[in-house]
Parts: sequence; structure tokens; C-alpha cells
Amino acid sequence: QESCPAIKNILLLDSEGKRVAVNYYSDDWPTNAAKEAFEKAVFAKTQKTNARAEAEITMFDNYIVVYKFAQDLHFFVTGSDNENEIILASVLQGFFDAVGILLRVNVEKKEALENLDLILLCLDEIVDGGIVLETDGNVIAGKVASNSVDSGAPLSEQTISQALATAREHLARSLLK
Repeated sequence: QESCPAIKNILLLDSEGKRVAVNYYSDDWPTNAAKEAFEKAVFAKTQKTNARAEAEITMFDNYIVVYKFAQDLHFFVTGSDNENEIILASVLQGFFDAVGILLRVNVEKKEALENLDLILLCLDEIVDGGIVLETDGNVIAGKVASNSVDSGAPLSEQTISQALATAREHLARSLLK
């Protein structure tokens, strides 16, 4: 019996059940085909529910799945059947809140894909190897934002996404003049 809560996966799917961002922390799904089959099955089971106001919980294939929807994005957190639902729900809410903060409340697929690097960093800040690190959306978003764009740094010291964001800002400013 593990004493530390463990997350099996975190999924962010679109309104058709296709991947936007996913992270698996266990070997329960050894192949990409198994992962995609799980995603499709979970989406099919939950798509008719209305999990917009608050998170919903369901049992699926001996896993507890906690999920919530926003616009055309579906957020899922999966744990084993003996995991604490409240912990799973707090991980889901932290991810949901952090994405909302980072996307400036414009939580939809197009915006999520444009900021996929931030969403993937969120996943890294929330869970590491299945172990929950952080569940506060403000803290997660703060860590991601502080690691992402420092437009004052020279271009040679920026990541590609940071350099593109800086270039986009400079272009926008020059067009607005």
C-alpha cells in the first residue's frame, strides 16, 4: 500500500476527444495505442455529462476519473481505484485554475494549442512521476509564468518559444505605432 497519493495520468482533450496535452505517470498503458484507446473510452463515457460548474467523479476500468469541462476543452485526472477522490479533484482543480490563469480566462482549444508550452509546464509543476507536487492554481501559474517569458533577456538566452513570444510582442508594438 502506497502512503503517498499517486496520479496515473492527466488528460486535456478537445470536444471531439482528441489530445491537446496528456501526461501518463504509470505503465498501466504500455503503448501509445493503449493510451489513445483509454482516452477515447473515457471521453465517450463522460461526454454526455455536464461537468462545467464543478468536477464530476466516475469509476472506469478500475480507475477513478475526475473530470471537468470548459468551453471546448475536457480536463481529466485519473487515479487508482483506492485513491482519495478529494486529492484527485484538487489536482484537477489546480490544473484547471492554472490553465485559466495562463490563458487569461480564454480557456478554449485554439488558445490552448497556441500556449501548449505553458500547459505542458503546468503538468510538470503539478505532478512528477505520479507524485503530486502542487495543487494551488495560482502557485502553479506563477511558477510557469516565471519560467516562461523574460523578454528582457538577450535572444541567445531565450528558448525558441520565448524568442517567438518576444518577437511577436515587438511586431505587435511596431504595428500599433
